[in-house]
Amino acid sequence: MFLQCGRFRLSLERPLVMGVVNVTPDSFSDGGLYADTLRAVAHARRLVEEGADILDIGGESTRPGAAPVALEEERRRVLPVLEAMVSSGVPVSVDTRKPQLMREAIGAGAAMINDVTALSGPAALDAVAPAPVAVCLMHMQGDPGTMQLNPSYQDVVAEVSEFLSGRVALAERAGIARDRIVVDPGFGFGKTVEHNLELLRSLGEFRSLGGALLAGLSRKAMLGKLTGREPPERVHASVAAALLAVQNGAHIVRVHDVAATRDALAVWNAVKRQN
Repeated sequence: MFLQCGRFRLSLERPLVMGVVNVTPDSFSDGGLYADTLRAVAHARRLVEEGADILDIGGESTRPGAAPVALEEERRRVLPVLEAMVSSGVPVSVDTRKPQLMREAIGAGAAMINDVTALSGPAALDAVAPAPVAVCLMHMQGDPGTMQLNPSYQDVVAEVSEFLSGRVALAERAGIARDRIVVDPGFGFGKTVEHNLELLRSLGEFRSLGGALLAGLSRKAMLGKLTGREPPERVHASVAAALLAVQNGAHIVRVHDVAATRDALAVWNAVKRQN
């Protein structure tokens, strides 16, 4: 099984690590440590050295309560970092929900578009379908400003799966081949801790949607509630969550702590091979 990601064809025979580069002043995970281009590029290069298989660059925080960022500002944050990293030897994803920035990022060499709204915005499908880039379709209940006020489901696994199945079908009808599609149940995006745990327990069910399955649990609030630790102190919990996600079926884990995650996965892979 492979993921077609721009000029890259990534094997999904082993779990892949996507390293997060937040070029924002208000990121929940790092408090704006990489909000300027030079620091963001240095951080991205460090993640590649640590073994990231994919980089994911974002210029608009989607943490709970976050306000939208204007296109011009998001462009200013993202494109210089993308342009600096397209020759890094790994595919670069751009995390955005704006179709215009999707087009510009693809033109600048992005290999994947990661959209928390699952390409549901006007013209988003049209922006990505003609290019050979991968797309990540994520589930979110509500929007970042309101999503954690009162998330509610009758059956969180069934409802998230139904939503993603519909988005995959629409993407395919728009001309996006299944080997370009990644699905993400959206941990923390309009979910309680119990919702997140149920999704993690049942993660393997989402593999029936086809394509690659991504899990993004790194440093999230649910881990803080379970451990009592602040985001920078959630490394161990994040690695445990990534391992559980892979064990339960994830092909890709989106993480802040690449080296720690790669080390844990190296042990997991060795045990799996021996078995």
